[in-house]
Amino acid sequence: MNVLMVYAHPSPTSYNAALKNAAVEALVERGVSAKVSDLYGMNFNPVAQLSDTVVPKNLEEVPEDLRIEREKVSWADFIIFQFPMWWTSSPAILKGWFDRVFAAGFAYGPGLYNHGNLKGKKAMLSFTTGGRHLGSYGPNGLKGKMDERLFNFQHEILYFSGMEVIEPFIVPSGVSEDERKEFLVQVKERMRVLEKLPTLKFHPLEDYEGGQLKESVVL
Repeated sequence: MNVLMVYAHPSPTSYNAALKNAAVEALVERGVSAKVSDLYGMNFNPVAQLSDTVVPKNLEEVPEDLRIEREKVSWADFIIFQFPMWWTSSPAILKGWFDRVFAAGFAYGPGLYNHGNLKGKKAMLSFTTGGRHLGSYGPNGLKGKMDERLFNFQHEILYFSGMEVIEPFIVPSGVSEDERKEFLVQVKERMRVLEKLPTLKFHPLEDYEGGQLKESVVL
């Protein structure tokens, strides 16, 4: 099994770095092949040019950084995204990674959603939020429903590209030191059973008509 970790945090001593290191350590311990794309460490260019948005017919025209990242994605059976939630989203460098790497002709096109080009792979979000708990999220929460915050990532990027999406691993970064250590244990436990973790259920493209769920599906 091959696992790619796409890591987006500017500090190598951050709690996100600790979560990334714990996950990779657990994967290697069980004999899994693991690679890390440290976006800040690589000084990855997140600004997409028009030429980046579609894979050219002449593959020699693909920039070297995109060729390398796409090879990693093609190699991986699982892709884990480790990042802090900033402004209810990810750092811009990770969004830019998607903008440039997941181009038309690579991650999707002509197939979309359950027919996307990355079908057969699985993906998982692993991220930290501010505060000591997740109580601000929910139907009546100050920050709204967490699944609404993650919809663009999980449904409109990962599932759009054909991947199955594993339930996210969410850590409130304001917890105590002992609680932080416990979350490091939990992320290791997740890595040991990665292929058995439950996936989110999304409707296939065939359940929609004109962009809306068919009446027969809603009922």
